[in-house]
Amino acid sequence: MAIRTAGLLTAGLLAIAPVHAEVTRFELQGNATAAFGGQEFGAAGRYERILAKATITLDPGEPRNAVIADLALAPRNAAGKVEAIADVVILRPAEAVRGNGTLLLEVPNRGREIIGQLMNDTPGANLLSGGTDPGNGHLMRQGYTLAWIGWQADVAAGQGLRLAAPVVPGVTGLSREEFLFDHARSPVTVPLTYPAAAADGATLTVRAQADDARQTPAGLSFRFLDPQRVEITRPAGFDAGALYEMIYTAKDPVVQGMAFAAFRDIGAFLRREKGPANPLAEGQRGTVDQAVLTGVSQSGRFVRDYLYQGFNEDERGRQVYGAMLAHIPGTRRSFTNARFAQPGRNPTPHGDRHYPADQFPFTYATSEDHLTGRRDGLLARCRTTNTCPRIMQTDSEYEFWGARASLLVTDTKGNHLDLPPEVRAYMMTGHPHYAAAQAVAQPIDRCALPVNPLQAGAPMRALLAALEAWQREGVEPPASRYPNRAAGTLLPAAGLYPAIPALGYRGTFGPAQLVDNGVVPPVVKGEYAVLLPRVDADGNAIGGVRAPVIEAPRATYTGWNPRTAGFAEGALCYNTGAVLPFAASRAERLAADDPRPSIDERYAAPAAYVAAVQAAATRLVAERLLLPQDAAAIVAAAEADTLARLRR
Repeated sequence: MAIRTAGLLTAGLLAIAPVHAEVTRFELQGNATAAFGGQEFGAAGRYERILAKATITLDPGEPRNAVIADLALAPRNAAGKVEAIADVVILRPAEAVRGNGTLLLEVPNRGREIIGQLMNDTPGANLLSGGTDPGNGHLMRQGYTLAWIGWQADVAAGQGLRLAAPVVPGVTGLSREEFLFDHARSPVTVPLTYPAAAADGATLTVRAQADDARQTPAGLSFRFLDPQRVEITRPAGFDAGALYEMIYTAKDPVVQGMAFAAFRDIGAFLRREKGPANPLAEGQRGTVDQAVLTGVSQSGRFVRDYLYQGFNEDERGRQVYGAMLAHIPGTRRSFTNARFAQPGRNPTPHGDRHYPADQFPFTYATSEDHLTGRRDGLLARCRTTNTCPRIMQTDSEYEFWGARASLLVTDTKGNHLDLPPEVRAYMMTGHPHYAAAQAVAQPIDRCALPVNPLQAGAPMRALLAALEAWQREGVEPPASRYPNRAAGTLLPAAGLYPAIPALGYRGTFGPAQLVDNGVVPPVVKGEYAVLLPRVDADGNAIGGVRAPVIEAPRATYTGWNPRTAGFAEGALCYNTGAVLPFAASRAERLAADDPRPSIDERYAAPAAYVAAVQAAATRLVAERLLLPQDAAAIVAAAEADTLARLRR
C-alpha cells in the first residue's frame, strides 16, 4: 500500500515542535512535487521532491557537543540552547514502500549536488533540482531515498543549500585569505570570508610558488571597498598563477562547526524518528531503516572529518550512519570546526596548502605522527562509543599527486599500514580528480597537457551495490584495490615513469607538511613521506581498479598534469590529470622517440581491441567491480571507438 503520493505532504504539516532535543522543528517549504515529470523508475516507481528547513537546537553543556568551536559563546534561545537552521531537500519514491529502505544522504559540495553526476551520469545537478533529466536513473531504479542538508554558512543565499548558523558577537581575530586567480586582470575585486573589524593592520603579500618567501613588491596594493570586499592591484613580474595572501583582523565568526551536528541530528531524525514530524515515517513506522553518508571531493573530506570528530554518535548514544562512502578526499579533512573557519578551502599541490585541513591523522587506524609523537586515527572516537560505520573510501589517481593519498595506507614515515576491517579503499586507476560522464580529452590554458577525461561512474555504481550488501546482509565487499607498500605498488617519485618525451615527467607532487597554524602566517615545521603509484611501461598505474580503458589502453592516463608557462610553471594543475594518446603506427612512434607500442602494434584489427576490452570488463564483473549493464555499455563504446574519450 502506498504510504504517500506526490503532493500529499503539505506546507507546515511537519512543523511540529518540539520533536525532541536535537531537531526541534522540521518545516516543509510548500507541497511535495513530482520529480522528473512523473517518470517511472522500474520497481521504485515515481519520485517526489520535498523541500524543508530543519532547526537543530544544541545544549553547549552536552558532552557530545563540547568539541564544537565557540558553541559556548554563541547566542542562546530562551531555553539556553543554541539554534541553527539547515536547508533540506529529499528525493524519494512517491510510494515510499517501493523504495529499498536506504537513505543515501549526500553532503553538498559548496551547496551543490554531485552524486547524480557521479552515479547517474547526469550533466549537472539535476537530482537536487528534481528537474527533467535524471541521467541514467540508476539511483532511482535502485530505490534509494536521497537527501541533502545545507552545512556551509558561507554559501550565498540562492546559490545552494546552506546552514544559517549563529554569529559570535564581540569576537575578533586574525583571518587569512589566499587567492589564486589564474588570469592576469588587474585590479581585481575579491570577497573576504568574514567582515574586517578594521582596515588598519591588514597586509597583502604575493609569491610565485607555494614554497617561495612572501613578498611585497612595488606595484602590489589593495583597498577595502567595504568590510567584506577588497580590490587588489597586482604587480608586474608575477604571472597568472601567483598566490596572493591577505591577513586582516576579522570579526563575527560563525559557529561553523554546528555543520557536523546538523548531519548528526537531522540524519538521526530522518533515519529513526517514527512520529508524524518526519516525512520519511508514517503511522509510527519508518520508510528507511539504513542510512549512508556520502560526499564527493570537498564533501568527501567533510565525511572523513565528521567521523574523526566523533559525530556518528547522536545525543542518545546511537549510531547515526551505518555506512559511509567518501569519494576523492585523499587524506584531507576540512577547515570547518574552528574559529573563523573556511570550509571551502581546497588544499592542492599549489594553492591553499597551509590551511589546517591537511593535518594528522591521515588514516583510519591509530598510528603515530613521527614528527610530534602524537597517536591518533579517524576511527579513534567511534571505536570508544561503538558507533563506527562500514566505510568505503574511493580516490582517483590524482589524489596521490595532489592530496597525498598514500598516507591512507602508510604511516607518516612511509611504512606499510593495513586498513582496519571495517574499511575498504579503492583507487580509480588513471583517473583525474573528477570528470563528467560527457568529458573528452581537451586542452585548457593553465595545464601543459590535455586534460584527462575519465569518469568513475561505472565502478562507483558497482561499489555502491557492494556497500549496500555489506551493511544490509554482511556480505564482504571486494578486497581493497589501492596501491600499497606491501604489494610494491607505491614508490618514491624519482624515476617513476618511463622516458616518454611528450609526457615531460618531473616528479612533482603535492607534499604532506606539518604546519603550525598557531601563528599567522602559518609555518611549515616538517614533512611526511608521500609515495606515488607504480606505473607500467605505458605510464599507466598498476594498482587500483583498472577499468577496461586502462587494461586495453589507447593512451597513457595520469593523475597529474604540469602547469604551463604563465601559470606558475613547474607546479601541478589542481584537480586534473593528463592524457597522452599512443602513436597510430610504428613509424609515427619511432619518429617521436616514443617507447610505448603504437595502436597498430598492439591491436592487429579493431576487433582485437574490442575483444581485449570485453575480456577486461568480464573480469571486473566477476570481481564485483563492474555491473553487467555497465560492462555492456563499455564494450559498445569500444566498438564505437569512443571508450578512450580522445578528441577526434
